[in-house]
Order: sequence, then structure tokens, then C-alpha cells
Amino acid sequence: MSDDRRLTAFQIHPHSNMDLTPAGVDRDWMDAADQRHPYRCLPLNIANQNGWFLSCPTDFRVFWYGGAAAKDLDVEFLGHKDPSVTSHFGSGVLTFSIPYLFRTPEGINLWVKGPANMPKDGVVALEGIVETDWATSTFTMNWKVTRPNEWITFRRGEPVCLIVPIPRGLTESLDPGVELLSEHPAVHAQYLEWEASRRGFLEGLRTLNPDTVKRGWQKDYFQGKTDAGTFTGHQTRLGVKEFHRGTPPA
Repeated sequence: MSDDRRLTAFQIHPHSNMDLTPAGVDRDWMDAADQRHPYRCLPLNIANQNGWFLSCPTDFRVFWYGGAAAKDLDVEFLGHKDPSVTSHFGSGVLTFSIPYLFRTPEGINLWVKGPANMPKDGVVALEGIVETDWATSTFTMNWKVTRPNEWITFRRGEPVCLIVPIPRGLTESLDPGVELLSEHPAVHAQYLEWEASRRGFLEGLRTLNPDTVKRGWQKDYFQGKTDAGTFTGHQTRLGVKEFHRGTPPA
């Protein structure tokens, strides 16, 4: 695999209609939750930030009549009409034409998907993996309407696509296997210690133990802690870089 770390978005037209920004950690539904408790789940937080958003170019809404033809999906623009938003494939699929040709380092694909942990009622993002280290064609971002006969609205600036770099061949290079935990004493002992700690913490919450209630939640995984110590390479936040313009900074 190449040492090249460049991820380049070649902008096809002089003025882009879809902004590229690092995917932030914040989600409206997580903000609205009781005590914002979903933010206590570190895997959610990391997934939220892992990649770059492409934003919706205009305000519009879609209505799917339930048929398989492209004409069975109506696109009604509430803001300016944008040609990148179309019903192209049929079967209730809404298509965004991406205004960039991406180039990744050798051996790196782009996973093209919906914004992580950002559900949208009545429609679901379709996903694809593109070999962007060599392809000279662009790709589209597509959403499948799941609820016919109802208007579904998209707003300008809302994330409609997430791009995530992944090494090509990684999944198939792994050797998957299932083994009995009890046959691995060291790992088993670590698990049993965690299980006992978790059980005790939940019991403390149930019985309103003052110390447990004051803690609120267990932070061991969030802090990268096990009985053996703190994991050195642990991440609690990602520092995804902004797309710069022109020549890469020195």
C-alpha cells in the first residue's frame, strides 16, 4: 500500500453545489435525549465523526407513489431547482449526483453511505464501496424511500452522504473464527472481571446506591481502561481534517 496520504476531491464545475465538511460528533436526537446519554456511548461518537459529509444542495421534498418507474417518484423543489437531485433509477430511489471526482491513495476505497447515526423518517440511505484510487467516473448517492404516499423533505445543508476511506481487501484478508472464551484463561479472566463490575454497577443503580448514582455511568471503555491498565492507542475523538483548496499545505 502506498505511503501517499492524499484524499483529493476534484471539483467538476467552478461552483460546487454540495459542501464537503468533516462529519461532526453532534446529532439532534442525541442532544434531545435525557441527559444527552447517547454521547456516553463512545462507539457512537467515533462513528459519527468518521469521514466527511456532503450536504444537500437545496430544499426539496419527494413523494413516491409506490411504483417501480422513475416517474413514480416526484421531486418538488422548495428552494432553487437543482439538476443534481433526480429520480433516475426508479423503485422509489432518490439520486444525488456528486459534483466531485475523488482520488484516494493506492489500495484505498471510499465507502459511500448515509450520515452515521442520523436516521431520517420514511427513507433510508443506500451504501456503496467505490475503488476511488483508479476510477475516472463519478458516483451517485442514493436514498430509498420506504414509505409511499407521503411527502419526505430534505433541507439545504443537511448531510446526505458520508464518505469513509477503507483499505481494499481488508475484510477478505482476515481469518475469521469462533473459539470458546473459557479456553483462553487470560481473556476469560478479564471478561469475568468486567462482567462482575458491570453487574455490581447496575445493581447499585437499581438500589440507588449513593456512590453509584453519583457516578451516573461506567466510563471504563470511554477512558480505555481495563484491569491491565489504560490502552495506549485509545481514541475518544477524531481529528478529521478539512478539505483545503489548491496545493496541500506543507
